[in-house]
Amino acid sequence: MDMNHEDEYLQLSGIQHFAFCKRQWGLIHIEQQWNENILTFYGREMHERVDNPTVVEKRGNLLTSRSVPIISQTLRLYGIADVIEFIQDDNGEVELANYPGLWRAYPVEYKLGKPKPTNIDKVQLCAQAICLEEMFNTTINLAYIYIMDDLDADTR
Repeated sequence: MDMNHEDEYLQLSGIQHFAFCKRQWGLIHIEQQWNENILTFYGREMHERVDNPTVVEKRGNLLTSRSVPIISQTLRLYGIADVIEFIQDDNGEVELANYPGLWRAYPVEYKLGKPKPTNIDKVQLCAQAICLEEMFNTTINLAYIYIMDDLDADTR
C-alpha cells in the first residue's frame, strides 16, 4: 500500500460518518474527538473478534480474509475491510498468492444493531468495493452487510 501523502487520503470509516452526520465526521476525523458510549463499546468489541488479520479461513471454494487493508489511489481512499470473501470461480478475475485458480472478491462489512433505514452503511461498503476493484482490476457486483444484532443470544 503506497501512501506517500497519507494526510491526503480519506479513511473509509469516515465515509459512513460523513454520510450520517457531517458534524460527527468533523469531530472524529478532523478534531479527533471521540467519546465511547455503550453502543460504540459493543461495536468495538464485535470488531475485535471479527478483525483478526492472522485468521485466513478456507472452506471448500471459499477463502475468508479478515481485517484486510484496502486502498484506492484514484479516489484517495484507504481503510480496513472487515472481511473479504474470495470464491474460487473459473470465470473469476482475481489471482491470489499461494492459492491457485481464479477468484471473485466480495467485501463483507460487520455492523452492530438494527439495519439502518438510510443507505449510509451501503455507501461505506460501496467505497470498499471500489477500492477492491482498483486493487484487483476486477468488477465487484456483490457485497454484504452482516448485522450482528439480528442474532438472538442462543445463536451468538
